[in-house]
Amino acid sequence: KQWYQRRVAITAGIAGLTSDARILSRFMRTECLNHRYVYGSPLSISRLVTAVGDKAQTGTQISGRRPYGVGLLVAGNDEKGPHVYYICPSSNFYECKCMAIGARSQSARTYLERRKDDFKNIEDLDELIAHALRALRDCLPNDSELTTKNVSVGYVGRDVEFTIKDDEEVEDYLKSIEEDKPAVDMASDPQQGAEEAMDTQ
Repeated sequence: KQWYQRRVAITAGIAGLTSDARILSRFMRTECLNHRYVYGSPLSISRLVTAVGDKAQTGTQISGRRPYGVGLLVAGNDEKGPHVYYICPSSNFYECKCMAIGARSQSARTYLERRKDDFKNIEDLDELIAHALRALRDCLPNDSELTTKNVSVGYVGRDVEFTIKDDEEVEDYLKSIEEDKPAVDMASDPQQGAEEAMDTQ
């Protein structure tokens, strides 16, 4: 439930150190404001992500500084259409069709990768959100479940401003996936177990 909004059409989810995320969030906001002030137009998402990658890279080149310990999942819409970018803590960045980040995220990525070719044919927003929640559910430990207290839904797209749904607004989405079974058996995913072991250290 960690979101940072840069401007109306760009948002970012984080996984890692919140303090580092605030620094990068402030930098992204400043870049957007400066570009609009100088050029009178919004900054494209690709240029914004490139600027963040360049800034994060400096921490790996100067002695006495450390890399930013946070991964960013940047989503938004510009004149070229909707985009999703993953910015690694190493400062590398990739444009994705779908992506999950954070601890125990391998099962979610597996779910999304298996269905990524089908997503482009889905026009119903509620159905896309249901797929995202199913992928998220597959990451949970066996004794946990998705509830309105630990889930929020955010979306942005062409002609759609960034919207966050919390608490009771998420309840209908959770009910829609109650009848489903997890798509990935976590116990059969060795990479998943490795990520869980690293997360407990």
